[in-house]
Amino acid sequence: MKGRTTAIGAVLALVAATALIVSAAAPAGSQQDTFLAGVVSDVGRFNDKGFNQLALKGCKSGAKKAKGTCRALESKATSDYIPNFTRLVRDGADISVATGFLLADGTAKMAKRFPKSNFAIVDYSVKASPFANNKGKPLYKNVVGLTFATNQNSYMIGCLAAQMAKRAGGNVISAVGGIKIPTVDIFIAAYRAGAAKCVKGTRTLIDYSQDFVDQAKCKELALNQIERGSKVVFQVAGGCGLGALDAAKEQKVWGVGVDTDQSFLGAHILTSAVKRVDVSVETVVLAAKNGTFKGGRDLTFNLKNNGVAVGKINRRVPKAYVTKMNQIGKQILAGKIKPPTKV
Repeated sequence: MKGRTTAIGAVLALVAATALIVSAAAPAGSQQDTFLAGVVSDVGRFNDKGFNQLALKGCKSGAKKAKGTCRALESKATSDYIPNFTRLVRDGADISVATGFLLADGTAKMAKRFPKSNFAIVDYSVKASPFANNKGKPLYKNVVGLTFATNQNSYMIGCLAAQMAKRAGGNVISAVGGIKIPTVDIFIAAYRAGAAKCVKGTRTLIDYSQDFVDQAKCKELALNQIERGSKVVFQVAGGCGLGALDAAKEQKVWGVGVDTDQSFLGAHILTSAVKRVDVSVETVVLAAKNGTFKGGRDLTFNLKNNGVAVGKINRRVPKAYVTKMNQIGKQILAGKIKPPTKV
């Protein structure tokens, strides 16, 4: 009897051990029975008070509405991008979101490697390389591009900035960009054009930090612009751009925020060029949940669908200036003005 009991125990132990081995060998995703959305930051990380932070907000709100979970993986270096995506895929993410152009190559590689997994990339078109061929035809049907018509709200803000510069006795405004790429230039080109439209003779100084993180670089550029007469500094450089806005505060000129409403930074903020990254990410997360996700295309967010906007306007701005800016906005919506996208 004792021998039989021992034998049964050995069999049960073997079954248990086998179950553990199978469980350990199986991909984590096979255990995923609730909705999972993932978001991978660029090297600016999620505390950048802008782009990455908004992407995280959209992931969380979308996952909550989907009655699921948002898993956020922060990238401390560019070498973290692919490992972070790989972890999400293996954990069974229903959709993995990349925050911006720095992750484009990594996202494309993952989309090719895992054709049954869904991906989205913020602020990048799937009609551009590395997601498309040289004719602009998307290569991957499991990637959605989340793009923004930020030339529309930036044109309006350029109009407002020029008016405020003139009020301050000058005709110079400026912009501090991060890396010179299309998604940065689209803001700056329209800002410059809107200023020239509303106040003839307005000059726009433009510099690039070649960085989205180091605030000191952007601050130095902004200080130089202010020394050259800039009365309004527009930051288009993510976390680095906070340095430009700090320079504006120190020198008592106006600063213009980007991506999120940055009026919380102080009374020197004129307004912000809001890009609703959170709304775009929430939209694509819910599409993955509802079965309406369709890759190989872009979702564009603009003034008409409230995907871009002018942030809170400083209370010291004359109402007549705001009225003029809003009239420009109406002309953009009507198609009478087509703001440029290239510097």
